[in-house]
Amino acid sequence: MKHIVCSKLIIAVVALCSTAKSYSQYEFGVNLGFVVYQGDLTPEKFGAFKTQKFAAGLHASRVLNPTFSIRANLLVSKLYGDDARYAEPEFRRQRNFNFTSPLIELSAALVFNITAKNDADKGISPYVFAGAGLAYLNIKRDWSRLNRSYFNAHNTVLTDGLAVDSAHSLPRIIPVIPVGGGLRYFFSPQWGINAEASYRLSYTDYIDGFSQAANPDLKDHYLNYGIGIIYRPGKKDKLGCPAIPY
Repeated sequence: MKHIVCSKLIIAVVALCSTAKSYSQYEFGVNLGFVVYQGDLTPEKFGAFKTQKFAAGLHASRVLNPTFSIRANLLVSKLYGDDARYAEPEFRRQRNFNFTSPLIELSAALVFNITAKNDADKGISPYVFAGAGLAYLNIKRDWSRLNRSYFNAHNTVLTDGLAVDSAHSLPRIIPVIPVGGGLRYFFSPQWGINAEASYRLSYTDYIDGFSQAANPDLKDHYLNYGIGIIYRPGKKDKLGCPAIPY
């Protein structure tokens, strides 16, 4: 009787394990793309695409279930803005502010797979994410090309604002909130590609080194977009089914 019960139990475990899908608990990726500065030194609504800079990123994910995963990210790039790159409005080439800064960002995000396909061996799926991080900057600002004769002597917004900005210490590490989304496509159980875009919300108006002399009412931000490769290092059974000796 015990032998019959034991046999039935083994058969049930084998059946359950054989029907359960498997998935990789970890994913690793490399992304290449561009970072676009958005702030006081560009009139473009969606950022300074004329001065976008090459970006490279690494990410590692821990898959929690078919819908959610947690992802750690490293982004390395450069931020750059220059009034002189814009002919309109006319005052920009007369103001001639510019800045540059290296960018190193570390962040973590919760990723939501819209179609709940984290466990799919192949196929396409859209995703969105949001998180928090820290960005390292080393801002170099320049107002040496300012055409002071162009601006009215009574333009105290510019002159007084520049005095305030020049005395203001520039941030080195700033908190950021990355939000974005993308598509990923796995063409094998281990290899896939992705394309994504993300926006960085910040709480400083000094990413470009200027605030009071430009537009103190709006904060500075930046965005990142790119494509990449994803690697899943093996497959693991969801249920952790044990090996059954024969």
